[in-house]
Amino acid sequence: MWTVFGSEVLGTGILLLLGVGVVANVVLPKTNGNNSGWIVIIFGWGLAVFAGVFAGATSGAHINPAVTVGLLVSGTEEYAPGVEVSVASTLVYFAGQLLGAFLGAVVAYLAYYGHYNDPDAAGTQLGTFATGPAIGTVKDNVVTEVVGTFVLVYIILRFGDTPSQLGPLAVALLVVGIGASLGGPTGYAINPARDLGPRLAHAVLPIRGKGGSNWGYAWVPIVGPVIGAVLAGLLSHVNV
Repeated sequence: MWTVFGSEVLGTGILLLLGVGVVANVVLPKTNGNNSGWIVIIFGWGLAVFAGVFAGATSGAHINPAVTVGLLVSGTEEYAPGVEVSVASTLVYFAGQLLGAFLGAVVAYLAYYGHYNDPDAAGTQLGTFATGPAIGTVKDNVVTEVVGTFVLVYIILRFGDTPSQLGPLAVALLVVGIGASLGGPTGYAINPARDLGPRLAHAVLPIRGKGGSNWGYAWVPIVGPVIGAVLAGLLSHVNV
């Protein structure tokens, strides 16, 4: 379990370091990548997944509680080769993912420290850490997260069981595709740890002019992905 925990911390940490980093590069003022656009962000996140899956391969590279939930609901006997499904192992995956997401966001903050604390960045920082809706309609936002996460987890379960078994490049391209097609309304969390860990980091880090962490929305990128993962797990063995 310590190996699984460490693998998930490292894999999710790399994912969030590069994911938060690419958004910071695009959004924060005075970076060399400022205003380079949505396409840079979605490919950056795809490559972040690519790296994270390699880094967390020992544990099956779930690096996402939704993947763990999908596997649990699908009835699989192992989360990864040699790792049996149990309450204890499930909690270990969740804990590693959340801690890794938090730490990855903190390291990204350190990498962009001067830009985060630049007076011109005031009010823009939260968007580099956590997701937010383009139009704040809760029902629609939840549905978007359910659909995006369903696609992610269903494909993983049908063709690979875990991201590392499906293959890092395949998962990376899948995430790019989801971002390009379904990411616009909510910023596509499709991963509760990806949103909650960095949002916690935003809340505790001493960032000048950062504003609030929008906790009123924070449940959406948790509940939506969990629902999508449950649906994917239930349907993963249905032959259609």
